Amino acid sequence: MKYNRCGKSGLLLPQISLGLWHNFGSVDDFKNGEDIVKSAFDNGITHFDLANNYGPVPGSAETNFGKILKNNFKGNLRDEIVISTKAGYTMWDGPYGDWGSRKYLLSSLDQSLKRMNLEYVDIFYSHRFDPETPLEETMMALDYAVRSGKALYAGISNYNPKQTQKATKILKKLGTPCLIHQAKYSMFVRNPEEGLLDVLEKKGVGCIAFSPLAQGLLTDKYLNGIPENSRAFNPNGHLNIEEVSEEKVKKIVALNEIAQQREQSLAQMALSWLLKDNRITSVLIGASSVNQLKNNLESLQELSFSKSELEAIDEILKSNKK
Repeated sequence: MKYNRCGKSGLLLPQISLGLWHNFGSVDDFKNGEDIVKSAFDNGITHFDLANNYGPVPGSAETNFGKILKNNFKGNLRDEIVISTKAGYTMWDGPYGDWGSRKYLLSSLDQSLKRMNLEYVDIFYSHRFDPETPLEETMMALDYAVRSGKALYAGISNYNPKQTQKATKILKKLGTPCLIHQAKYSMFVRNPEEGLLDVLEKKGVGCIAFSPLAQGLLTDKYLNGIPENSRAFNPNGHLNIEEVSEEKVKKIVALNEIAQQREQSLAQMALSWLLKDNRITSVLIGASSVNQLKNNLESLQELSFSKSELEAIDEILKSNKK
């Protein structure tokens, strides 16, 4: 595993990080989740990414991760891993359980620390921009989280380039520089290329890409229709059957042909494609099994692309843009 410097900070993150968005909730097999985390660490993944609402049910991924830490990461092993969590989406009822107020962010962080039985997290994020709350208030909450010792670094997620520019400026003025931006980025979702990556590079902020496999679309799962074990079929998943269009499947098949020529799976090529850009600090993957995790890690064996491969991929992705 190679570790990349996160922006202009002193923190190094693995090229691939493990996200606990799926497969670690109260509805999932705890032993399977524990095995995935242990295997990830044994293979050099030192960064584990959570949020207050990960589950289902919301909060249960943090609770289960806390149990995994207690069982497997005692003593100084805590110092060998990076744990991140976030607040910004709906977590509890009433006016104080959502968005970006100081009350919500700091209350949520306290709850997250209790669920994981931790004294601090390494990175605490504002999970999304709040149009109703002054950005200064949200950033001051992140600054306070760091100054109070409950987080070591501050990050933002799902902010557009203009919002990111303003947020990083406020945090720098407060004395807590923005460490990292977590952005949705894949072959099928390329919005970060429209200014965000340039802003992050200029500001010295790292970037970690989430949903790099487009919720499983960039795998071999959908080459022959929608399988019953897929996210599109799962009522608890975040991928709608409607998103698996005929046009999208054609692109998946064409991309898979290029991946086979590279002696990679489509998923491996999709991860390699993101990591070819040195502005990407880390790519955040999910895993439903130890085998799937290891297969994704094999993407690190071939990160270079020829000019003709990149041109062929772009041609496929640009066709009809659906």
